Amino acid sequence: MVMTVMLDSADLTLRPWEPGDADVLVALAGDEELRRWTSHRVDGPEDAERWIAGQEAGWKSGERLSFATLAAGRVVGHIVLTPSGDRPCGEIGYWTGAPARGLGVASRAVELLTAWAFDTKTGPGLSRLELIHNAGNPASCRVAQKTGYALESILPPRGAHETEGHLHARERGAAPRS
Repeated sequence: MVMTVMLDSADLTLRPWEPGDADVLVALAGDEELRRWTSHRVDGPEDAERWIAGQEAGWKSGERLSFATLAAGRVVGHIVLTPSGDRPCGEIGYWTGAPARGLGVASRAVELLTAWAFDTKTGPGLSRLELIHNAGNPASCRVAQKTGYALESILPPRGAHETEGHLHARERGAAPRS
């Protein structure tokens, strides 16, 4: 059975991906700027359905807790928490589609998911979260900084076509910086 978690703030909702999101996922994932920074590809309805099924499987196993990010009731992005299996920490990843880019959606989604991930009563109660992004993506760096994730290290490229990465981290109890 899949745990249903919906996180809400005044202007943003995070909820698990649903099969009915396939068309909007295809539209958002076709954006070249998004494709530049993400490793997954959704090139049509079948890919979208497989991707969404994979997100549901992640919830079932507890290995990948992914959410559609909704603003004004419309899916505009994605955010995921990948808990570590052996320690009370996890990694957050996210993307925002072109229609909502530059509106602070990613920062608000990261803050909302961070609060839930650190919550010991309603969330996983993690003590540390990490956020890793391509060093060439200044928008992701700003999101990390804005939400209180301090830059801890520069990571070497993982593949022949990748650049360095940034590892940002935040400990439970650390307040976000503006």
